[in-house]
Amino acid sequence: MVVLRAAGDRAFCTGIDVREPFGVDSNIWSQEDPGRQLSPKQNRVWKPVIAAVHGMAAGGAFYWLNESDIIICSDDATFFDPHVSYGMTSALEPAGLARRIPLGEVLRWALLGLDERISAERALQIGLVSEVVPRDELHSRAEQLASIIAAKPPAAIQGTVKAIWDSLDMTRTGAAAVGLGYAQLGNPVGTAEVDRTAFSKPEWRLR
Repeated sequence: MVVLRAAGDRAFCTGIDVREPFGVDSNIWSQEDPGRQLSPKQNRVWKPVIAAVHGMAAGGAFYWLNESDIIICSDDATFFDPHVSYGMTSALEPAGLARRIPLGEVLRWALLGLDERISAERALQIGLVSEVVPRDELHSRAEQLASIIAAKPPAAIQGTVKAIWDSLDMTRTGAAAVGLGYAQLGNPVGTAEVDRTAFSKPEWRLR
């Protein structure tokens, strides 16, 4: 279980420093996006990732956000993409974001650059985040969610994460066809990891 949060107070992440040169391989056919090293799913991390966002989340921050399983934010969070304002093409971050939120919102976010930011309230409306909390409750709420998930059988949790993310590259029919295989792999000897006779239902929370 991973909770991803910022170390400072001002921002979750503001991306790369545009004053620094951006590395390009001398052989254009051998170029590789250095940001892939930041992406949980591209690095085959199937532990659930909860992102707890406060302050600014800009540009390269979306390498993490686009592949987080749950994103929550504080009421002071803002989301924006400065690429085009600095004369840089925005491609990789919006391509990932388009799998999370409506295309029109992605295009507006990428094309307006530094002239507009998505508020926490708007991020909740469009499905970028699933919850907005006061700033002083952000970290404790992320830890609470993480504890709930971590208490569940790890094979079932990681299998669920992998099955859902892998399905994004498939058609609906293809995802349904391989779904049984994920369920069988995630259950030892084809049985659930929880003893249903001794199972105690948790106190659920309405969201």
